Amino acid sequence: MTDAPTPHAAILSLGAYRPGRQVPNEEICHQIDSTDEWIRTRTGIAERGWALPEETLEVMAVGAATDALQAAGVEASSLGMILVATCTNGQPIQPLAIRVAAALGTELPALEINATCAGFCYGLGVARDLVRGGTADRVLLVGAERLTDVLDTTDRGTAFIFADGAGAVVIGRSETDGIGPVVWGSDGERGKVLKLVPDYTELRNDPTLPKPSISMEGRRVFKWAAEEMPKVAEAACKAAGVTLADIDVLVPHQANQRITEVIVRGLELPERVVVADDIATSGNTSSASIPLALHRMRAEGRVKSGDLALLIGFGGGLAYAAQVVTLP
Repeated sequence: MTDAPTPHAAILSLGAYRPGRQVPNEEICHQIDSTDEWIRTRTGIAERGWALPEETLEVMAVGAATDALQAAGVEASSLGMILVATCTNGQPIQPLAIRVAAALGTELPALEINATCAGFCYGLGVARDLVRGGTADRVLLVGAERLTDVLDTTDRGTAFIFADGAGAVVIGRSETDGIGPVVWGSDGERGKVLKLVPDYTELRNDPTLPKPSISMEGRRVFKWAAEEMPKVAEAACKAAGVTLADIDVLVPHQANQRITEVIVRGLELPERVVVADDIATSGNTSSASIPLALHRMRAEGRVKSGDLALLIGFGGGLAYAAQVVTLP
């Protein structure tokens, strides 16, 4: 028996859901004794999207999924798998991925991935292998977060950073390889620098504790990302068989504009490379940030079909993942 050639995988479409409420820095400053200038200088954020009460995590995820399916011109029933990356699903026994599958009118296999801010890139790596391995002809991948559910709006270290939203892509068979191998890993020894406090076990044992919220040692996260992510990015280019000189677009996780600037300097990218800056108006949306940034750049005409994009996800855990993709 002759082995069939391994099919290629590519991103076929982009989709997004942005929450209905934009919150400017001035509104947050009233609660954390800060200024618009201080927040902009340290993060690059001018405003962020916070979900309205009716904009649940599921509503946003389904909205982005529907947008991506329509852009690809395919029905949900034609999918072989649904993947949803999130770290803010408050109902883990009923995975968000399965709820999305049901909302789309299907009983498809559905898997939830929690690699925090690297979740989208993790999901893209899994989706690539599903298509190339012949398990699925098409995969829907959604990154969705409602970080305001675990945000202490009085915490001067995090209140102005995190936000809500969802982005999605459809991955399918292609004549050429449109998604490079994923380079991924984690540094759990240092993972405590970004976590929920108290965690749910502590809360169960002592119900008088406040509800869990994000705790972040910002300087340590910054140092880790600035030192390690350029190495991960270079490894992803090598795995894809390209060089940094071939890259047209850089889309790092939208964690902090200063981190992005450090990564750009560390990679010594050509000035022609378009760099994502969605954080300025979206804030840090964890696993949703990369697809949201891609969607906005495409909508604004800053990137085009066929561009070679380097994606880098990194965050809580500490988890990281990167790959080179061809934009749809």
